[in-house]
Amino acid sequence: MTAHSPPPLILASGSRYRRDLLERLRLPFTVDIPDVDETPAPGETPHDTSLRLACQKAQAVAARQPGAIVIGADQVATFEGRQIGKPGNFENAMTQLRDMRGKVVEFHSALCVHDARNGQSQARDVVTRVKFRDLPDAVLAAYLRAEMPYDCAGSAKSEGLGIMLLETIENDDPTALIGLPLIALTTMLIAAGIALPGPGAARAAA
Repeated sequence: MTAHSPPPLILASGSRYRRDLLERLRLPFTVDIPDVDETPAPGETPHDTSLRLACQKAQAVAARQPGAIVIGADQVATFEGRQIGKPGNFENAMTQLRDMRGKVVEFHSALCVHDARNGQSQARDVVTRVKFRDLPDAVLAAYLRAEMPYDCAGSAKSEGLGIMLLETIENDDPTALIGLPLIALTTMLIAAGIALPGPGAARAAA
């Protein structure tokens, strides 16, 4: 990196969904997967959990990537006062979707941009409120077999067939529910000194 070249941009996430979203900005970046325990702390709110984990992920990668700007993200779904995570398998996903049908779920999509050059972090939690349709088990099972969204919080893969599960979506950023709020991220990257390319820029590839 020369005195005038931009700092390396790193996505601290193994999520293919977040990688696909970040590629929309057409910025060169690499991926470095952090090793962070994602267990919520006792008494921690979904807001606090998501922000803490997003920042821990960014800072863990920044510790081994000096001079970089690191993006960390985390998403926590909350339903009837309890946090619900990634289902991991068909049975757990069916349980989640049965519980949530006809009801409102909040998704906390937290974002942290950490500048390893000066140790400064920017963080924000973008909240999305989603109402699920009241659908029968057969439809839920067909969706799960088609999409297999077992790595998605709340089993709702809204960028795919999962959109049919949802009756309404309320938020300020259409990309937040997928896991990387690009409106907030763009603001943070500009504040960190990252120049955004024009529409003619080549597509970034990690």
